[in-house]
Amino acid sequence: MKIVDIREATKPIKSDIRNAYIDFSRMTLSLVAVVTDVVRDGKPVIGYGFNSNGRYGQGSMMRERFFPRLLEADPASLLDDVRDNFDPHKIWRTLMTNEKPGGHGERSVAVGTIDMAVWDAVAKIEGKPLFQLLAERYGNGTPNRKVFVYAAGGYYWPGQGIEGLQREMQSYLDRGYSVVKKKIGGAPLDEDRRRIEAVLRLLKPGQELAVDANGRFDLPTAIEYAKALSNYDLFWYEEPGDPLDYALQAELANHYAGPMATGENLFSMQDARNLIRYGGMRPDRDWLQFDCALSYGLVEYLRTLDMLKEHGWSPRRCVPHGGHQMSLAIAAGLGLGGNESYPDLFQPYGGFPDGVQVEDGYVTLPDLPGIGFEGKSDLYREMRDLAS
Repeated sequence: MKIVDIREATKPIKSDIRNAYIDFSRMTLSLVAVVTDVVRDGKPVIGYGFNSNGRYGQGSMMRERFFPRLLEADPASLLDDVRDNFDPHKIWRTLMTNEKPGGHGERSVAVGTIDMAVWDAVAKIEGKPLFQLLAERYGNGTPNRKVFVYAAGGYYWPGQGIEGLQREMQSYLDRGYSVVKKKIGGAPLDEDRRRIEAVLRLLKPGQELAVDANGRFDLPTAIEYAKALSNYDLFWYEEPGDPLDYALQAELANHYAGPMATGENLFSMQDARNLIRYGGMRPDRDWLQFDCALSYGLVEYLRTLDMLKEHGWSPRRCVPHGGHQMSLAIAAGLGLGGNESYPDLFQPYGGFPDGVQVEDGYVTLPDLPGIGFEGKSDLYREMRDLAS
């Protein structure tokens, strides 16, 4: 049993949208295929992965450092000692050979993308959905296939205006989402307030709005927004300041009593631990958005969940960034609080397998081997082309 090839293609997911910090006019991602010599149903098992939006493709780094390490390793060194399968933890250690501690930047995205493809292959070899495999190995044995999802959107579009924003948000509500999210910080506060109030007017009982500043604010601006946002009953106030400014986050808790969310731009267990130690996050109300595809993958995410447990946090407070099926599988298998979703943006990489509908803010994961990419026809066409 061995990995016989690893392939990467850098794919465009460009759009005219922008948040408070960046636009997406040149955005890319890496699509990866890990090809094995294991045969199931008459075909080689191939695992697939891709990185979340907002971080760009990592193909050159993968080809220069990470692919060669796997392909040059003794195949036996990558195998599970107990199961007839690959061992994602051994593969992860091989990927990280000769990498210094720290430096959790672009390499965490490259490794996280490969790690996703490895877990997809491992679950396919066992003939199980990844959520079932995770529940059996690391959870209570029984996955919860019904997962909360929220609709992320509300970017600043050229010429969209208030009416266009309302049409966008209403379309998410009409598709069954109970929580929608919009961007703030890319316009003056008064304009952002008008945009918030326009969305709030659409909401019915049981529906909520989250807002996301994408790390734009310094402390005085974050506090100014906190005072304004306190007039609304929001699902959360997300990433107000630089993600590594734990003092800002901690101070903001003194000015905003409602739920806050952050963590999507922390790329390691150590960074996540510093947030929990020093960021003033409150386990009774706040949300953690660590994204395995950006932070060294599921192997590292398991370490992060162990750290959270040690600090008194429930995995139910984790709602990962990224809107991809990998985090959906983790949420179902390990009991997370839900997952982000992009109903229209960053396609075909966002969304769910064909036929999966959102009902009252939840989706039910289908019984597909691996992560379930093959169930999303437009996405699987991209993956099949890479592997062929």
